[in-house]
Amino acid sequence: MNLLAQEAGTGRTLTFTLFLVMVAATIGITVWARRHTRNATDFHSGGRGFRPWQNGFAIASDYMSAASFLGIAGAIALSGYDGFLYSIGFLVAWLVALLLVAELLRNSGRFTMADVLSFRMRQRPVRTAAAISTMSVSVFYLIAQMVGAGALIALLLGIREGETFLGMNADVASNAGIILVGLLMILYVALGGMKGTTWVQIVQACVLLGGAAILALMVLVEYNFNISGLLGDAAEASGAGSAFLEPGLRFGAEVPGDPTQTMWNKLDFISLALALVLGTAGLPHILIRFYTVPDSKSARKSVNWGIGLIGSFYLLTLVLGFGAAAMVGAEAITAQNSAGNTAAPQLAQSAGESIAGSTFGAVMLAIIASAAFAAILSTVAGLVIASSSSLAHDLYNSVFRRGTASDREEVVFARIAAIGVGVVAIILAIFAQRLNVAFLVALAFAVAASANFPTLLLSLFWKRFNTAGAVAGIYGGLASAIGLVVFSPVFSSTPNSLLGEGVDIAWFPMSNPGLVSIPLGLVCAVVGTLMSSETRPDRFATLQVRALTGAGSERAVRH
Repeated sequence: MNLLAQEAGTGRTLTFTLFLVMVAATIGITVWARRHTRNATDFHSGGRGFRPWQNGFAIASDYMSAASFLGIAGAIALSGYDGFLYSIGFLVAWLVALLLVAELLRNSGRFTMADVLSFRMRQRPVRTAAAISTMSVSVFYLIAQMVGAGALIALLLGIREGETFLGMNADVASNAGIILVGLLMILYVALGGMKGTTWVQIVQACVLLGGAAILALMVLVEYNFNISGLLGDAAEASGAGSAFLEPGLRFGAEVPGDPTQTMWNKLDFISLALALVLGTAGLPHILIRFYTVPDSKSARKSVNWGIGLIGSFYLLTLVLGFGAAAMVGAEAITAQNSAGNTAAPQLAQSAGESIAGSTFGAVMLAIIASAAFAAILSTVAGLVIASSSSLAHDLYNSVFRRGTASDREEVVFARIAAIGVGVVAIILAIFAQRLNVAFLVALAFAVAASANFPTLLLSLFWKRFNTAGAVAGIYGGLASAIGLVVFSPVFSSTPNSLLGEGVDIAWFPMSNPGLVSIPLGLVCAVVGTLMSSETRPDRFATLQVRALTGAGSERAVRH
């Protein structure tokens, strides 16, 4: 018993040491960036001076979040083949961003998505709608990252049911982890702006990729690089047998004797796929990354770097997920966290112990936990900078001050907004800890695909598009996506829903609203446009020239 306690203490010491080193390094980067952030361009877009590979690493860091490392690994460990479909959707989505958005957005805007949406329309209503949509998507995404942080804390401290550490039980420790991550992300953004955030993301992308690669290699070594043996053991340990390696265990499952529910299950999967593929091109924290490079060519190269890094990472999650299923087991994973969010750290400890004993297991747990924290911290920083930039540039300066605010005033407001967004995210995350973080991110993608993506495309490519259409499209897509989620099984009627099974208001049968909300957002945008006589063909011609050539993209979008 004393030996077990000593090993647990060693693991905690290693974890806290690595975590403190990482935090100290990132705070040092933030302080350095603070000294080089002199105006709004520095704060919102890092002075537009990042190279393609640097921006590519930052994009990958934004994307390789807690949902990827914790949620997807957990989903694969518990659902097998169906869990890996998350990875496929996330990766394919980058083709849409590369072909339709990256270059045109970089050329057309200055700091935010609203710069493009409002270019040929009335500024105030469009920027207000864009800011509200940006906040909604970012908050969903932020909650997911911080829920992952809370789950990690309880695992790292070794706190199980009925146990405490430093007076904290597992629930208190999870809440403390959420608060800690929230405070750190506020610090990164409020002090360092985009420069500090980007360099933090570059460093932490390297940490996460390195940690995932090491752990995947350990799993493969354990199985002598026999993938078939790994999959066979995973299927056997899952309790589902061969169904673990086939479609239908989680998505599109057939319900004997209930063809209606079977149909809804299959449509729910299509809905999820649509949200993942189309949502990436509407995620605010991804879109603003295209403004941090000097030209559109660099924006395209950034996306190429991002695709390579993200693709490699998702291949690693396949090994991690099936490795966790085989070496940890579904029962042990769900005992620690019912949503499976701790599968990867548990795998690190199990693989380390299998190779070189319990001490090495504690070392690997510490390394992988630090990598997971790196993913969380980098992604939440990107989300907060996107939200604070939108609130400061779109709402405060362009709407309230009508474009008259100085750079200093805009940056000060952005820092205040970062604090406000962080506090809201902390509070909401504390109440959403029962949900799988990968699923929370899928909801954020659904909102982005419904509210942002249709209006962005129509703004770039439809000459007739106008203010009424943009506003109707954003609000229609946003309201339909969030409204359908509220009345879905995610919000009530099931044990893992937000309100629990004691409350049942779930009349919408699908967990992801994308199949309905994305077309609704598009229809609202088209109908709103046709109901208004406003048209500005001269501004559309100017936007086309700007989008294709980059002419004038350095100037503020104020008219």
